[in-house]
Amino acid sequence: MSDAPQALLPLDPQPLERFLAANLPGYAGGLRIEQFVGGQSNPTYRLHTNGASYVLRKKPPGDLLPSAHAVDREYRLMKALAAHDVPVPGMLLYSEDESVVGTPFFVMTHVEGRVFRDPMMPELAPADRRPMIADLMDALARLHAVDFQAAGLGDYGRPGNYYARQVARWSKQYRASETHVIEAMDKLIAWLPDHIPSDDRTTLVHGDYRIENAIVHPTQPKVVALVDWELSTLGHPMADLAHFCMMYHLPRRAFGGYRDSDIAALGIPSETEAITAYAKRAGPVALADWPFYMAFALFRMTAILQGVYARALAGNASSPDGKERGARATDCAHHGWAIAQQGK
Repeated sequence: MSDAPQALLPLDPQPLERFLAANLPGYAGGLRIEQFVGGQSNPTYRLHTNGASYVLRKKPPGDLLPSAHAVDREYRLMKALAAHDVPVPGMLLYSEDESVVGTPFFVMTHVEGRVFRDPMMPELAPADRRPMIADLMDALARLHAVDFQAAGLGDYGRPGNYYARQVARWSKQYRASETHVIEAMDKLIAWLPDHIPSDDRTTLVHGDYRIENAIVHPTQPKVVALVDWELSTLGHPMADLAHFCMMYHLPRRAFGGYRDSDIAALGIPSETEAITAYAKRAGPVALADWPFYMAFALFRMTAILQGVYARALAGNASSPDGKERGARATDCAHHGWAIAQQGK
């Protein structure tokens, strides 16, 4: 989850127009550029032309971590997934020519549809919210069913030992940004390594699977494209499922979570029903291990929020409400530890 919407970064249309005219089949000119606003850490733009609309996604400017904002990985993955039963935009071209828009970028088809920023999906009628969640779960199961070796993605990440590596990584990240003691987080850091389930499957994972990262059919409760693959890798499928279901354990004030809402009255299925919808295509979910998977998801979110809080205290948070979001780290840790206790 991104701290804040990407700051507006205008593009010079002239070099981009020349590039598209030379490299994009069917390009008809008349370029107009509109930046999308939202949580994207990779700036994303709609390209209006005389013949069609496209979407451009690019690395942000400035000094970046070597593995961050890897638009080449996003392009490679979505291009590979187009041959499988996973809804993604069509990939049209990728370029590392920084003279065009300042950083590497790719261009993809524009998919007509709706994006729900609020997990409550107020745009939908209550009768459509249950089938919407079910279709999101079905799309996730289809992603996890892809044979990544056959898709040419065997080197897209490190297979196996996913949770051990992730627990170590996020524990280190948390300690590096720790500003005060959160006892529940200390307990999670000690508990998680000793309770990793024996299931060590490897699948493609989205890395940030949630309602906001899906484009929904203009009139139907159906996913037409999954987007924002920046955190995708080879990993454990339950990481995606638990990340999605984390909204059942977060309050409304934290990313629009469901915890303190009457979701049944809103037509939103329960967490168990969402998991069941996923299992309908993916196969049984080991519910005995679910406390670990959810505790890990909340542990990871605690580490992320603590980083936001530390940056806010230092005066360089990218989000204006960094201190408020960071303060939620304690709530996430306490809830994660309470769930971990169920795993005993």
